[in-house]
Amino acid sequence: MMNKKGILRILAIVLIFIASVGLDRVTKLYIRDHVHISDNIFVIKNFFTILHAENTGAFLSLGDSLQNPWRFILLSLLPLIALAFGIGYVMLKPSIGKLTTIGIVLVIAGGAGNLYDRMMYGSVTDFMHMNFHIFQTGVFNVADVSIMIGMGLILLESWKKDKAAKKKQQEEADAETTPA
Repeated sequence: MMNKKGILRILAIVLIFIASVGLDRVTKLYIRDHVHISDNIFVIKNFFTILHAENTGAFLSLGDSLQNPWRFILLSLLPLIALAFGIGYVMLKPSIGKLTTIGIVLVIAGGAGNLYDRMMYGSVTDFMHMNFHIFQTGVFNVADVSIMIGMGLILLESWKKDKAAKKKQQEEADAETTPA
């Protein structure tokens, strides 16, 4: 029997997943229905633009020229397996830190949102572009943002744990060299 803390953890995982996928679906559906493929909407002039792009590949259109069955295997089947593994891992491993858990859920949700598009429409709807003048982003979507935030949280918690471990190691080394 699962305790109250375990039930709340799973509920939080499910809610984060649903919120992330839901926001991704709503924004992509809006763009598909209301923004023509040739439109450029300047939200913040010379910095943030909304446009409508359909990406038939993966990140930055990688794999868009692959033929089936390789296209299906690399862009749908393997990501589906990875997402299923990730869901199982995060649900069955309560010892993962909170930031890492949230990060994994966001990465899975972003992957699921893009995979849904790819499987239902044959392409992923991308619609945001940022120009930092010294570099520009590719065109991306809410699922991509979810993935990036998720990876950032995973890296942040890893960095924090590494920093704490080094501090503890230093304290132990200092204690050994200090005369009693």
